[in-house]
Amino acid sequence: MEKMEKTNNRSEKNYADRDCEGIFQMQMNNKHEPCRVQTESHLYRIGMFAQMNHITVKALRFYEEQGLLCPAYVDEENGYRYYTLDQMAAIHQITALKQAGFTLDDIKQIRSGVEEEQLLRKKKSQLLAQIAELTRQIAIIDAYLLDETASLRTPVLIKTLPACKVAASEKVIDSYDDLFDVMPEMGAEMERLGCECALPEYCFTQYLEPGFKEENIRIETCEAVTKLLDDTETLKFYELEETTAACIFHKGSYADFPKAYAVLLKYIEENGYEIVGNIRESYIDGIWNKDDESEWLSEIQIPVRKRS
Repeated sequence: MEKMEKTNNRSEKNYADRDCEGIFQMQMNNKHEPCRVQTESHLYRIGMFAQMNHITVKALRFYEEQGLLCPAYVDEENGYRYYTLDQMAAIHQITALKQAGFTLDDIKQIRSGVEEEQLLRKKKSQLLAQIAELTRQIAIIDAYLLDETASLRTPVLIKTLPACKVAASEKVIDSYDDLFDVMPEMGAEMERLGCECALPEYCFTQYLEPGFKEENIRIETCEAVTKLLDDTETLKFYELEETTAACIFHKGSYADFPKAYAVLLKYIEENGYEIVGNIRESYIDGIWNKDDESEWLSEIQIPVRKRS
């Protein structure tokens, strides 16, 4: 009998324990309901939607004004604007396109159904062109940052040399010093023929053979003129075509030309150009109008084109 009472007591205890567990489990379920997944139809006030997307209410109103993104619902009574979760993708697209540099008009086209890949490729081409232009500008800055001892404070420029009519005298000289004799001789012959120099004046020497030579240097001295005359024994007349050239100014003695050439040739090499014509040395100020050679001003011009 005593044994049976003990057995009954244990059974009652087990039932009580199970009842407590059931009540506890019910309490836990009541306190910890599973998170409910919001459906796409759930509406969010404009302020909340702006916070969710890390943008301002002002930006959302601007997108609405521009026709980029309109609210899913507008309360007619109070004017409150509401958005849905599926509109977050549109916000992310607009933000990404803006960060890529697209204009509002571009984004409108994409949002209205224009093929996105076409506009993306067009934008990529524009950005690559901007990179090329920025690279050119950096090269100009680098030229300004040269060592002061180089006595060269001028940038390399890529520019168009216009077509022009020239009187030209071809010679082979023993050294570069002979240029001082060639110019006066040519000037005297032009005066005899009644040549009229073009304005602005353009006097230059072309080197007709590639590379540097210390002797037997084949050159052609040229002067831009207003019209072509008949050729003579010492002068010929022809028209130079327009060309693109890498150019650098040099101020000072002609003996320092190698410094300018070094900068110019380095620029051509590092920026993807190749030489496609005769090198020209254009004389702007020189011994004929400046006594101090430190005031002589020249421009080295090398016809170039972009490498394929």
